[in-house]
Amino acid sequence: MKHFRLLALMGTAILAGCNLAPKYEQPAMPVPANFPLQPELTFNSASGNVSRNTVQAQALSPGMESAAEVPWQTFFQDDTLRSLISIALANNPDLQIAVARMDEAQAIWGIQRGEMFPTLGAGITGARQRGPGFGDGSNVITSQYSAGVALTAFELDLFGRLRNLSEAAFQQYLATAEGARAVQIALVADTAVQYFRLRLAQALVGLTEQTLKARQTSYNLVKARFANGVASEMDTVQAKVLVDGAAADLARYIRDEQTAQNALSVLIGQPLPQMKPPPVTFDDIGRLANIPAGLPSELLVRRPDIRAAENQLLAANANIGAARAAFFPNISLTGSVGTASTSLGGLFKSGSAAWAFTPSVSVPIFTGGSIQAGLAQAEAAQRGAIANYERQIQQAFREVADALSGEATLKAQLAARTAEVASAQRFLDLSNARFFNGISSFLEVQVAEIQLFNARVQQVLTGFETASNRINLYKALGGGVDASAVQSKYKQPLTLVDPNPS
Repeated sequence: MKHFRLLALMGTAILAGCNLAPKYEQPAMPVPANFPLQPELTFNSASGNVSRNTVQAQALSPGMESAAEVPWQTFFQDDTLRSLISIALANNPDLQIAVARMDEAQAIWGIQRGEMFPTLGAGITGARQRGPGFGDGSNVITSQYSAGVALTAFELDLFGRLRNLSEAAFQQYLATAEGARAVQIALVADTAVQYFRLRLAQALVGLTEQTLKARQTSYNLVKARFANGVASEMDTVQAKVLVDGAAADLARYIRDEQTAQNALSVLIGQPLPQMKPPPVTFDDIGRLANIPAGLPSELLVRRPDIRAAENQLLAANANIGAARAAFFPNISLTGSVGTASTSLGGLFKSGSAAWAFTPSVSVPIFTGGSIQAGLAQAEAAQRGAIANYERQIQQAFREVADALSGEATLKAQLAARTAEVASAQRFLDLSNARFFNGISSFLEVQVAEIQLFNARVQQVLTGFETASNRINLYKALGGGVDASAVQSKYKQPLTLVDPNPS
């Protein structure tokens, strides 16, 4: 037993041997230190003037919350939307797949980490054997019994091969955990955008129904005037064209409403519940919290996709260390300590102690270039991981910059659309007055009707675009994570600490 304890202590001490992995250095940010200046527009509806200047994205000041720190329950003010997001977080298959992959990666890391420690086993074995004797021709029966604890092919990790493989598996685990966060962020944002898309379709259906009703009333008046010889047949046909166009638009928007419901149902993972609140009007986005952009460097800690890319880079770095260790000797130990006897009754008697110690050393001499190829593969994977990390940063920078551009211009665009609706309504009122007073033909009314309907549609679309852009900015800045929602269902922590010593 003394020899076995000494062997175990030696193996544990050698675990802290050299590490051949290259020293990790975080790549430089491949984007500017600040987001681009944004063209801020101001629209004056009274004069019709548009003024333009440039502004810098708002940085985080002390005590100010970043988007990643604003819970989605706070960012979204619509109670129906909050309920739908909660349902999606509990039922969405994509999120379930992401968390299952995280669990799988955790198990793989556990398997790989277990390779770093000795494998001990205890057992009792016995054997009886009959064979011919020597000389007298008689048969001989022999017995052999043993009991003890055995150490099976324990590799001394002198050059860090096992440690680096464990580190690579751990970093892959962290990458999948960050991937689960990224899926959750995307799910929250997609559910919100799809919800507003449904409300957009409902708003357009309501608008088109109102327009169709108004055009039918106008058509009936024109028909009556035609019957009395006041209006021409062309006026009647033009009025009928407006009714037919509104009916076609209504069918299209009803179809859009149904497809939006189907898409939202897939996101939440169950049939869409009854939603009682009336459709939103998109005249403002006060239902969405205002958030600062901060600096591009802050995306490194906010965005889980960037953190996942860095975890993959760290895994590739560790794999290089494991590949380099393959060039060096492999030392493994096999041993046992216990008792042995030719009779079962004497197995634990005094003088039956037995032990065995079988070290082995293998040195690669000729491997057909496989070891060199393994190192080349690990180094190529590291280069790819660096490029992927830089690409993720650049993509995040662009997403935020695009959303900031929308924030700077969509408010003025929505104000201009609102003024356009008012002007188009006034034009229609004047055209109707001119027509019913016999000053102009119904063609002028037809043009005014079409302009007003299109202006109203564009106003609603711009309101939807404004809300969607604010949601995309929230998502691009890393907002939407709610670890408790994932943990309550899957009981897996998303904040992980490597128990291995660095």
